Amino acid sequence: MKMSIKQVEEELVRINSENSPFFQLLVKDERKGVQALLKKWRMDKKKEDELRKQFEEMSIHENKLIQEGFQYIAGLDEVGRGPLAGPVVSAAVILPKNFYLPGLTDSKKLSATKRELFYEKIKAEAISIGIGIVDANTIDEVNIYEATKLAMIQAINKLHIKPDYLLIDAMKLNVNIQQESIVKGDSKSISIAASSVIAKVTRDSYMIELGEKFPQYGFRSNMGYGTKEHVEAIEAHGVLAEHRRSFTPIKDIVS
Repeated sequence: MKMSIKQVEEELVRINSENSPFFQLLVKDERKGVQALLKKWRMDKKKEDELRKQFEEMSIHENKLIQEGFQYIAGLDEVGRGPLAGPVVSAAVILPKNFYLPGLTDSKKLSATKRELFYEKIKAEAISIGIGIVDANTIDEVNIYEATKLAMIQAINKLHIKPDYLLIDAMKLNVNIQQESIVKGDSKSISIAASSVIAKVTRDSYMIELGEKFPQYGFRSNMGYGTKEHVEAIEAHGVLAEHRRSFTPIKDIVS
């Protein structure tokens, strides 16, 4: 007696290779439903293999450092250098050696739903996470580049385990820890990508809360960036303490 389509679907979930005797048996099954399931299985497997390969490629820096004897490798990234409002947020993340999260990459490339899911997994499994937040007033005082470094150093200092190596997204820090600056590191290192997700979700949550307090500025949707609607709201309602007065066009408005 042949298995039902539903039974075939349930059994296929357990199959990892086309070489499986069960899979080969299904190949000979002429039912359209079965063949549709095989097609979907192949597509899903291809996607899974691509994500695994991507993850392995993004683990090259970490694996090399582990082989060299480093134990606590922290990835660092920031979010919020460009907006007109809100803080710049940095995160430092130390992942365990066996960490696996296929699809992890630069947080900007992930959907909000995926970011939230990844955020929870990273928080649950990371050895340590540190977050640094530097407000708009400090950004105006020291400039955004220096404020970003301050946020990163804050994040490092908030780790409960001192890292012995730093992988940093396009930044050099004046700290007594060995480090490597990687351009577009959030797409090249799983540790930096993880810190990108933590920083992005943390800052977005902050801006959503700020948006509830000041709904007229649309922070829930623009996250403080200089959209047309945001600039028009500044002109209509004025500049908040959360706005960066050293940034154009706010600089022109307050001068």
